[in-house]
Amino acid sequence: MINLQRIRLALAAMLMVVAAGLACPAVAQDRNPDGSVNPTASAVKEQQLLQQLQMIQGRVSIPDTRAATLEQPAGRQWREFRTVALRWIGGIAILGMLALLMVFYLIRGMVRLEAGRSGRKLVRFNAFERGVHWMTATCFIILALSGLNITFGRPLLLPLLGADTFTAWSQWAKYAHNFLSFPFTLGVVLIFLMWLAGNIPNRTDVEWVKRGGGIVGHDHPPAYRFNAGQKMIYWIVVIGGGITAATGYLLLFPFYTTNIAGMQIAQMTHAVVSLLFIAVMLAHIYIGTIGMEGAFEAMGTGDVDVNWAKEHHSLWLEQEIKAGHAPKPSPHPAITPAE
Repeated sequence: MINLQRIRLALAAMLMVVAAGLACPAVAQDRNPDGSVNPTASAVKEQQLLQQLQMIQGRVSIPDTRAATLEQPAGRQWREFRTVALRWIGGIAILGMLALLMVFYLIRGMVRLEAGRSGRKLVRFNAFERGVHWMTATCFIILALSGLNITFGRPLLLPLLGADTFTAWSQWAKYAHNFLSFPFTLGVVLIFLMWLAGNIPNRTDVEWVKRGGGIVGHDHPPAYRFNAGQKMIYWIVVIGGGITAATGYLLLFPFYTTNIAGMQIAQMTHAVVSLLFIAVMLAHIYIGTIGMEGAFEAMGTGDVDVNWAKEHHSLWLEQEIKAGHAPKPSPHPAITPAE
């Protein structure tokens, strides 16, 4: 009888030990036999991971909790956009604009001064305005080339330059892209402040657009200091430059104000706006160089011919004459002596 009671007590004690072990398995799993933490204590099955639709989070002991993101399925969509869709958007926008400008030049040619040059000059932009313009334009060109390298450099330049040269070029392009973003942003802010008063849309702009702006045909609709086309460029620079600057700084200083999803949105916005910005600036460069006679002088020397002002900005010329800043245009076209 005594042996039977001892057996029962032993069995009861064993059952209590087993029950205690089943009730708190985490305690047994959290620690190794030597007392150290078991890193697999919270391991989960694959099915549980697949149920995480947005992202898969782990546990980290470092202060930066963002490092706990193990996998983000949305990253695959972002990579597909960056390597496929973005290249199509950029290619169509930039190559399409170049093709359009080439066809337009072959059909229309340079917009010439119909009255010829008068030989009398009028100040259009002062030294400060030209300095801000060229600082911003120079930064923009370098930013555009270095940015295009990020999107198109690997498939286009790497096979031509080779791995070593392409690596060196990409490294310096990245440095230039990062550091020149600051003077570019300053330039955009100064452009906004300098020329805001002259770029408010008005009824004259509607008439200018209806008459083709002097680009289509040989009409010369009246305009103040900035016509409707220039106002459009102004607002594209201000708004487009502002968006690219803001999103660019989010990428330059990652995760300070947003998470990884926000970073992906910032990168996509930055890339698309920048590519469209580049396409529009190609048209601006065309008009300011080979597209219109006398246009480059406005930002080159700051002076324009009075007849140029009369044909393209007649209302502004009238204001300058009344203010005593410009001579009156000649009523007759300039005569070019025969050779």
